[in-house]
Amino acid sequence: MAHTDDFETQRSNLAYIKTAMTTDLLGKEEELELARKWRDDKDENALHTLINAYGRLVVAGASKFKHYGLPIGDLIQEGNVGLMQAAARFDPDREIRFSTYASWWIRSAMQDYVLRNWSIVRTGTTAAHKSLFFNMRRLRSKIDGASTDYGLTESGRHKIAEEMNVRMADVEEMEKRMFGGDQSLNATIKHDTEEEWQTFLSDERPDPEDVVMGMKDAETRSEWLNTALKALTDREQTIIKERHLQYDTVTLEALGNELGISKERVRQLEQRAMEKLKGAIKKQVSTTALF
Repeated sequence: MAHTDDFETQRSNLAYIKTAMTTDLLGKEEELELARKWRDDKDENALHTLINAYGRLVVAGASKFKHYGLPIGDLIQEGNVGLMQAAARFDPDREIRFSTYASWWIRSAMQDYVLRNWSIVRTGTTAAHKSLFFNMRRLRSKIDGASTDYGLTESGRHKIAEEMNVRMADVEEMEKRMFGGDQSLNATIKHDTEEEWQTFLSDERPDPEDVVMGMKDAETRSEWLNTALKALTDREQTIIKERHLQYDTVTLEALGNELGISKERVRQLEQRAMEKLKGAIKKQVSTTALF
């Protein structure tokens, strides 16, 4: 939904726009001289003159982003931030026009503002999604027959995917994101009911009873294992703990060197210990089942 400013804000914005659009532009040598004065001498008057001369770039940039439904005054403010960043970073010795350099910073500041204030559901998270987010409308209007009243045509999607060098799937997904409205989960299903959409969402997480039972089961299994380990010899316990009960398992060869036996003997002892463990645990399970 587009933002609508109050009367005072609209009047303030119009005054800024009028001033920006009627301020004289600077010649190349003049803007370079002002940029040098600001860079070398920190001459604030030079900075103000340079900034004021290119306020129209901010206004032009804001007009290109106004269809995102954000306050025009905020877009202008963000554009001015970008303009100030351009002035701070501009190198007059490179002999390029300040207006050319500043345009990139202004656009970047406004794009960042749009991304911060639009739903992430709309903008997406990948580079392809963000690129499509800022170019979809322009390309749709530019390509003949790209869209109908019901959305993009199949050929239109192909043309946009080719133009932006992205997958068709990205174009289709961004079309759904941009031209479908956001809806709050707290919104009521109907005007005459208090039931909200979120009441129909299923919670896949275990309920508290399942969590407690799981913790109890894990505790019981741990007790069974500790009891079963006591049925093993010290050497067998060492093998089981080193081979199965720690994050970094020890190889048969390393364990054999530690115990002074061959790795084949370690394997045999491990197999025998596992069988004894299973038997001890089965016995405990059977005993528990009787109660």
